[in-house]
Amino acid sequence: MPDPTRESAFDLLTAVLERNRPLEEALDGLPALESRDRSAAHRLAAAVLRRMGTLDAVLEPFLRKEPPDPVRSVLRIGAAGLLLLETPVHAAVGTAVSLAKRRGLTPFAGLINAVLRKVAEAGPAALDDLDSPRLDTPAWLWTAWEQAARAIATAHQNEAPLDVTLKPGEPAPDGGTLLPTGSVRFPAGTRVADIAGFETGAWWVQDAAAALPVRLLAARPGERIADLCAAPGGKTAQLVAAGAAVTAIERDPRRMDRLAANLQRWGLHADVVNADATVWTPPSLFDAVLLDAPCSATGTIRRHPDVARVKRPRDVQTVTVAQDALLDAAAAMLRPGGRLIYAVCSLQYDEGAPRIAAAVARGRLRHDPFRADELAALPEGLTKDGFLRTNPGFWRDRGGMDGFFAARMIKD
Repeated sequence: MPDPTRESAFDLLTAVLERNRPLEEALDGLPALESRDRSAAHRLAAAVLRRMGTLDAVLEPFLRKEPPDPVRSVLRIGAAGLLLLETPVHAAVGTAVSLAKRRGLTPFAGLINAVLRKVAEAGPAALDDLDSPRLDTPAWLWTAWEQAARAIATAHQNEAPLDVTLKPGEPAPDGGTLLPTGSVRFPAGTRVADIAGFETGAWWVQDAAAALPVRLLAARPGERIADLCAAPGGKTAQLVAAGAAVTAIERDPRRMDRLAANLQRWGLHADVVNADATVWTPPSLFDAVLLDAPCSATGTIRRHPDVARVKRPRDVQTVTVAQDALLDAAAAMLRPGGRLIYAVCSLQYDEGAPRIAAAVARGRLRHDPFRADELAALPEGLTKDGFLRTNPGFWRDRGGMDGFFAARMIKD
């Protein structure tokens, strides 16, 4: 009988590593599965992606030559079960061999069985002398993160907790911990649907770091605010909940539908526009604009470990061009004196301060540094130049946070 968890985990890894598809997109493309099997497959595939360098280092001494990619994926799945997920030896080895046979890899079944039994004999001690944070991080990312690389990479080894943002006046659900910045945190692995208030739209899922840009925008009741690249809607919801009149612009029709559905479930209203923000013209100028720009998403690797495997340095160069175009469009939408928050869930330097410097150099905008009192709940996030910069190494004892960059500018 097939094992739906490992069958699906294999398909997910194949989509990510061989076809360069994002993990969430690949997950949506799986055949219909029981919710439990779907979650287990996602967890297993994510564990492999998160610790792939370490798993390969453990497997290496037992391989005489490089196996084909599908065989390598089966071995990684088996090793992850043995070393990371506490799967019993007979189950981890047996299901890996069965998976290989079902996927046309029968000639390698003996190799898979022998290698995984050796991994089982070595046990968790095989991990002891490995520099796992370094092994699990692609070289170009390690170099780019400089002094913070080890703290960031270490944080990426663990599954992220679940953070939610409450609607004003809603109590923190049972089981959650109120964070200094106002988000509520639940342990990693918490099922969203099991948290009180899910059905009534009392809150929405949003990493603690992702909630900060809107807090720094400090929307006031009645202000007209544009949220560019708005899906899936967490930041739009924050703005609406603050009393602003929000226009949410989203280019992708499917993501726009998701945004509209989320707002409806949360009982919040915004004017949703399906348009490319770089060419869309508003009927009148806005008091403020929030630009959570498309980016390399390297700040979300602990939640989306596939990012480290599908992204390349050239992707950073590509998105910076789009970020500059969106900054110019945002400036054109603002009234004189209006404020703009630029944010990216990226750890890459080129997507942060240089984009602000370039926008200022083109005119129309000036940098307005954040003040210490605005980030009193997260003082380590304030840079010397007045930017917000978070990374997964922050709040290590609380479970970390996503990597974000944010800056405020004013239109002259």
